[in-house]
Amino acid sequence: MNEISPPERSLSGLFTELTRETATLFRQEIQLAKVEVAEKARQAGSGAMGAGIGAALLFIAVQALVAAAILGLATVLDDWLAALVVGLVILLAGAGFLARGLANLKRGNLTPKRTIDTLRANTRWARDQLPKEEMP
Repeated sequence: MNEISPPERSLSGLFTELTRETATLFRQEIQLAKVEVAEKARQAGSGAMGAGIGAALLFIAVQALVAAAILGLATVLDDWLAALVVGLVILLAGAGFLARGLANLKRGNLTPKRTIDTLRANTRWARDQLPKEEMP
C-alpha cells in the first residue's frame, strides 16, 4: 500500500496562514470582550435600578418612622430633644450604610477577566508556534 504524503507547505504560506489565523483570533477576542463588558454592564444596570427603587421606598418609610419616633419620644422629652436624639441615631445609621455601600462599590470590578486571560494564553501559544532560532 502506497501512502500519499501531504504536499510540503512553503514557509511564506505558513506565515500567511499564521497571519490570517492571528487576525481571526484577534477579531474573535475583541468580540468576546464586547460581549463580556456588555454582560457586566447589564448586571450593573439591573442592580443599580433595583437599588434606586429600594432606596426611594426606604426613604419614604424612614420619614414615617422618624416622625413616629420623634412623636413617641416627645411624650417623655421636650420636643426639640426628642428630634435631636432621633436625628443623631439616624445620622449614625446612615453613615454606617454609606460606608458599607461605598466599600461594596470599590470591590466591584468591570474588567473582562476571561478575555484578558484568553488573550494571554493565545499570546503564549502564538509565541510557542514561532520557529525557534538556533543559537550558534
